[in-house]
Amino acid sequence: MNPQELKSILSNGLLSFPITDFNAQGDFHREGYIKRLEWLAPYGASALFAAGGTGEFFSLAASEYSQVIKTAVDTCATSVPILAGVGGSTRQAIEYAQEAERLGAKGLLLLPHYLTEASQDGVAAHVEAVCKSVKIGVIVYNRNVCRLTAPLLERLAERCPNLIGYKDGLGDIELMVSIRRRLGDRFSYLGGLPTAEVYAAAYKALGVPVYSSAVFNFIPKTAMDFYHAVAREDHATVGKIIDDFFLPYLDIRNRKAGYAVSIVKAGATISGYSAGPVRTPLTDLLPEEYEALAALIDKQGPQ
Repeated sequence: MNPQELKSILSNGLLSFPITDFNAQGDFHREGYIKRLEWLAPYGASALFAAGGTGEFFSLAASEYSQVIKTAVDTCATSVPILAGVGGSTRQAIEYAQEAERLGAKGLLLLPHYLTEASQDGVAAHVEAVCKSVKIGVIVYNRNVCRLTAPLLERLAERCPNLIGYKDGLGDIELMVSIRRRLGDRFSYLGGLPTAEVYAAAYKALGVPVYSSAVFNFIPKTAMDFYHAVAREDHATVGKIIDDFFLPYLDIRNRKAGYAVSIVKAGATISGYSAGPVRTPLTDLLPEEYEALAALIDKQGPQ
């Protein structure tokens, strides 16, 4: 799959980030991860991102990363494209990128570099170096310390033919509009704010109809129903699911930093596909929060 073919796939449909399975000792649980992917793949996501932010990329050792990507690629070889999360320092990100390409990933999601602040030119140089280290398609994730402007993205698009996507995790509408208007159809545009469903209708109006769903990990049917309702502008269905599920879900998610991942792992356990605990520095939901989430999931019916 060349970068332009991947771009075409990513321009439509729902995307998701499978959580990464750990056993009771906190080690990667390959068999559980295979079972998870086999469960999720048939629901119709356009692509899955292995070892993404929801997949706790930031907590994986390099050897575990290779296991996660290989397992995902092998399991989904005939069902759905796998993109790999990459990040960290420039040299680390290049090593991850080249390993993911070697293992058969169809593309990469370049997560923000960590901790250090950097100039716009420095971040652009980081993105360019990673893009030029591989041949597969790359999506850049504008979030946290990665805040590329429209002019810099235009420069990167000229220098890096395999930079085919832009994912927004900032929620800066003015910036999103400027990027969408300036770059036009050069990129595939993805909504990437945590619990992206809440923003999906607004982003569709901006020309960004595709987003990644974390709740697909535990209520995949509801996640797909919601995506299709947004796509056909069924405002009544969208409003009902937001009121009945997403707003009370956000109330739980927002109680602690890091719960955007923890609540997804709890949801998977409730749905019968436990992925084990989160790794530190994240913390799992408290018992009363877990029970409140279970009640919300139960209201969504069979998946």
